[in-house]
Amino acid sequence: MAVVLDLLKKDTRPRHPEKAHRPDQPILRKPEWIRVKAPGSPKWAETNRIVKENKLVTVCEEAGCPNIGECWEKKHATFMIMGDTCTRACAFCNVKTGRPEALDPHEPENVAKAVEKLGLRHVVITSVDRDDLADGGAQHFADVIHAIRARAPGTTIEILTPDFLRKDGALEVVVKARPDVFNHNLETVPSKYLTVRPGARYFHSIRLLQQVKELDPTIFTKSGIMVGLGEERNEVLQLMDDLRAADVDFMTIGQYLAPTRKHHPVIRYVTPAEFNAYATTARAKGFLLVSSTPLTRSSYHADEDFAKLKAARLSSNAG
Repeated sequence: MAVVLDLLKKDTRPRHPEKAHRPDQPILRKPEWIRVKAPGSPKWAETNRIVKENKLVTVCEEAGCPNIGECWEKKHATFMIMGDTCTRACAFCNVKTGRPEALDPHEPENVAKAVEKLGLRHVVITSVDRDDLADGGAQHFADVIHAIRARAPGTTIEILTPDFLRKDGALEVVVKARPDVFNHNLETVPSKYLTVRPGARYFHSIRLLQQVKELDPTIFTKSGIMVGLGEERNEVLQLMDDLRAADVDFMTIGQYLAPTRKHHPVIRYVTPAEFNAYATTARAKGFLLVSSTPLTRSSYHADEDFAKLKAARLSSNAG
């Protein structure tokens, strides 16, 4: 039986009083096309056990991802490093905000052990924002990458990083560790940053992605946005152009789902036909790969997508 996103959360109590957003507009009913099955299969349970045994945090749980049942069934998980507390308070995000604890020096090795036990072909590593750290956590990202390479050399590594705003030299540290895919999400169009992503800067994020390619052209770059936050179609198309100007390879587009009533409201549910139209346009603009569906998330089907990225690059070079 299908259940909606709200039933997938570990804790339905309000977690973010500082993110309170009480809109006048009514809460919209979720359409059938974004309903998902509840998790609970034996393989899901095994993934859950390995995560817990290694004392790891996953964005799958923290963000209340609607795809957790499908992904953990396939032993896919996105590990969230540097704790479960973010230094920023984005209006869309379900991760709690506050003062983070000190970094766990054992975390890189624990993540690597879990990757090895799960037998992952491809792993996604993300993090909370750590504005409290001098390098924004860049060295910790590098340490995790090195630990995975040592224990699971056959595993390809995708990272989803914060913006390292005002952290000089941080990006270079992460790129030097040579992840296979460098992902940094724009999240929304620039006109929505003040209300949706107030701690970030749109053009800084664009420049970050561009710099990755300048530092190491062999690394695939990736970025994603949510729609349904009140953006206009022409704004999304301009954002696509901005990403292509930064030579970004892969773009993801998914439906925004409000984690709680305290968060930014869903302004509308974008139809599957509109997502298909966005995908067609993005491909025409030159992205090597595009994922645009209501349930698309940054790391959804990441391992399959990495294989497609490599094939697309080979095809492009051959042409």
